Amino acid sequence: MTTEHHVTTDNQVIAYGGTGTGPPLLLLHGFPQTRAMWRPLLPALSRSFTVITADLRGYGDSSKPATMQELSFRNMARDMVSLMAALGHAEFHVAGHDRGARTAHRMALDHPETVQSLTVMDIVPTEHLLTHMTTGIAKAYYHWFFLAQPEPFPEMLIGSDPDIYFERCLLGFGKASLDDFEPDLLAAYRAAWRDPQCIRAMCHDYRAAIEIDWEHDRDDLHRTVACPAFVLYGKDGAMAQMLDLPATWADRLDSMQHAAIDGGHFFPDQSPTATAEALHRFLVSQ
Repeated sequence: MTTEHHVTTDNQVIAYGGTGTGPPLLLLHGFPQTRAMWRPLLPALSRSFTVITADLRGYGDSSKPATMQELSFRNMARDMVSLMAALGHAEFHVAGHDRGARTAHRMALDHPETVQSLTVMDIVPTEHLLTHMTTGIAKAYYHWFFLAQPEPFPEMLIGSDPDIYFERCLLGFGKASLDDFEPDLLAAYRAAWRDPQCIRAMCHDYRAAIEIDWEHDRDDLHRTVACPAFVLYGKDGAMAQMLDLPATWADRLDSMQHAAIDGGHFFPDQSPTATAEALHRFLVSQ
């Protein structure tokens, strides 16, 4: 069982929980979820690792920055390095899903001395996605451009019924139904995304991806991630249907393994046992 704690890093309050014993492993959630998404995986992972689950700034129980610039992946990554340092972990494994995976990728580039291994779940590199945008990808991932519209347009539309919008996001990125999400986890997500400040922060997250993170990634195209890396993705996810997902990472990761898991974009919710087993096998081999 994890216990909730808070640490102040870079003027942000980061909510986190910890459980287990062994080498440190940081798990980062994505949009529109919270660190609660990892609960079904914790029993398997915590037997071998000290597992830290954290809410990204702008999400869950972490603080909600007011400006778009504060929601860059570089800032999110810095939060997590500071969090782990505060917990006494100068080096650690990191695994992320969706926005958490983009944060983890940026962390591995900006703080290579801290990241022992990198696992990214069901994402194409941000630079690749935006630079090689196609009609099919834009249709499947329209939310990237809707959420990035100037404030307060998307916030007003989403705020009229957050559950309808965000539940549609849970179902819209490849083979999912609400039954795939445990009721207590859905309740945690709903409690978070009904907060107008959370809605604004999530929109700023996507604005920053286009206005800030894309440039950071273009600047770093000459750099690769040196630590061992694992690319996990859903067999039926939107990206896997349109792209050779591991190939989009091949020239960015020096040492890459990859595997497909049954399910869509939210395969950790749909196949938690298979996800935990695949992640565990990778981590214990490092």
